Amino acid sequence: MAGIDSDGRGIVFDKVNKWYGQMHVLQDVSFRVAPGEKIVVCGPSGSGKSTMIRCINRLEIHQSGTISVGGIEVNDQRRNIDRVRRQVGMVFQNFNLYPHLTILENCTIAQRWVRGLPRAEAEQRAMLYLERVRIPDQAGKYPSQLSGGQQQRVAIARSLCMEPEIMLFDEPTSALDPELVREVLDTMVSLAEDGMTMICVTHEMGFARQVADRVIFMDRGRIVESATPEDFFQNPREERSRLFLSQILH
Repeated sequence: MAGIDSDGRGIVFDKVNKWYGQMHVLQDVSFRVAPGEKIVVCGPSGSGKSTMIRCINRLEIHQSGTISVGGIEVNDQRRNIDRVRRQVGMVFQNFNLYPHLTILENCTIAQRWVRGLPRAEAEQRAMLYLERVRIPDQAGKYPSQLSGGQQQRVAIARSLCMEPEIMLFDEPTSALDPELVREVLDTMVSLAEDGMTMICVTHEMGFARQVADRVIFMDRGRIVESATPEDFFQNPREERSRLFLSQILH
């Protein structure tokens, strides 16, 4: 899997700003994600990490600056939003599965209603991706019958069923018990090894070391530092980055 297009445009933020009332949550955020690149975004709570990635598929609306995905500007035009959302999958902190649908039905509903696939084709694709996240045997169960880690893997499979070019992860392990974190991270590592373009907001620094091409550290709505994992963990440039790492790693 590559990035969103073949021209290397990927995702581009250019001086993006967002406010909640008087609160300036994103301040002149600029960065670029190349096709196939794996980015881990970290920082203290309230630093704007989740807001930033939610702006990519217009779940949050930025007030100034520009965001583009594969050369498509993310703006108020419904056509542009639909084109971007067809190419960008997202996995949230909470699994957001439909409790009244089976796992198989959770993975086929968007395929059938958004992509217009016949039931048989949607189910075949769903089973392929449930196999990919190593839970095909859970297809006939309901979300309440699965562990938190299994539910999050279903959420990943559901996103993959739409065959996105980019995956966004918003603290996907933060709602899990510690013993369930590893199974979700292993699934994400496998996606990264396949070349999927990924942006992941997480405090899992071991995952960042293992998978990321680049670590972006945010604080108070700004990008404080952007570096390779080696440089970020061994020789952070900014004092704020050093303080954060001293707290989270010890």
